[in-house]
Amino acid sequence: MAVVSLSIVHTFSWRKRSTFALILLSVILSVFVFCEFLIYYIVIIQCQWPQLKSQSSTASKQTPDSILKAMFLSDTHLLGQVNGHWLDKLRREWQMERAFQTALWLLQPEIVFILGDAFDEGKWSSSEAWSDDVRRFQKMFRHSADTELIVIVGNHDIGFHYEMTAFKLGRFLKVFNFTSEKLITRKGINFVTVNSIALEGDGCMICKEAEAKLTELSHRLNCSLQDQSQYQKRCSGVDIPPASAPILLQHYPLYRESDSKCTGDDSAPPDKKNDLFREKYDVLSREASQKLLWWFHPRLILSGHTHSACEVLHNRRTPEISIPSFSWRNRNNPSFIMGSITSADFSLYKCFLPFEITVITVYCIAGTVLVVLILARFQPHISPVHFVQRLITKYKAL
Repeated sequence: MAVVSLSIVHTFSWRKRSTFALILLSVILSVFVFCEFLIYYIVIIQCQWPQLKSQSSTASKQTPDSILKAMFLSDTHLLGQVNGHWLDKLRREWQMERAFQTALWLLQPEIVFILGDAFDEGKWSSSEAWSDDVRRFQKMFRHSADTELIVIVGNHDIGFHYEMTAFKLGRFLKVFNFTSEKLITRKGINFVTVNSIALEGDGCMICKEAEAKLTELSHRLNCSLQDQSQYQKRCSGVDIPPASAPILLQHYPLYRESDSKCTGDDSAPPDKKNDLFREKYDVLSREASQKLLWWFHPRLILSGHTHSACEVLHNRRTPEISIPSFSWRNRNNPSFIMGSITSADFSLYKCFLPFEITVITVYCIAGTVLVVLILARFQPHISPVHFVQRLITKYKAL
């Protein structure tokens, strides 16, 4: 009889332990799924494609088929073999992959532009390291045939001007089919992609070729906007694109003194806003900036590089938007830009990604709850309330 009673007690105790273990496992899995999967859907599903300006004279004439849904992001900085710790790489690449794939599934953009610095160590990586970086990039930013991905070159992809070589530029062009100073036309909308590292103005071979292509593109676009009856001879034999003012896409921002006038939660930190920018390093030179404005008279400029957001109005009429880094390694609050664009109008919306501090807080709270549950189960003489109070006191002391 005693043996039977002990067996029943042991079975009951085993079932209690199993139930408790299942509860702990359920909590752990729930928190993990929320922080690593669901949070991206919860945040990004709140983003919507912006409506075109109602006051536009052409907006009412636009049909859904004439509106291009474009997504813009920048500075993904995939870590390489030298500076990238394996755990840091694993974490950051997982975050960017989940954010990008979730955005594609929920928002279904027609075209995605990455405005430079896709890689962190392209400026010095060996052929083997470069191939590994490309493989990981293509896995993270995979997309269906319904979405077009265009990657623009940045200084970390091929190096600053003094590090840039034809070999580094060539391998980037080969992988991404990116041709410097290229005109991309979709639905009558003209995008001009610029290799801003080549706008040094020192007469280097790559720089001369870049400027020659830009002047040729400028001529083509100007011909498209002119009265052909008056400029027939000048534009004879020119491959004329649709008559639409272009959108400039580049890595370096146009020249500005600093980020002192930039506003918003994702602008530069207060202690960095007044730091003066260096020409040809932080921003384009004054000369190169004026050339681009004069050549193209763009209706919009999108850039990256600074890792912080900024909106600037050049010559009192041309807006430029600097897009923050897409990587949580560079920001607590990454974001991307959604654009509804036609040949005559555009409207932009900034979609923020989950804050890193939010994920960390959830993990910390869940960890505390687990510790309290374990103490309550195996150390009943220790008060969970007292334990939590001690944790709060220690946290405040920090």
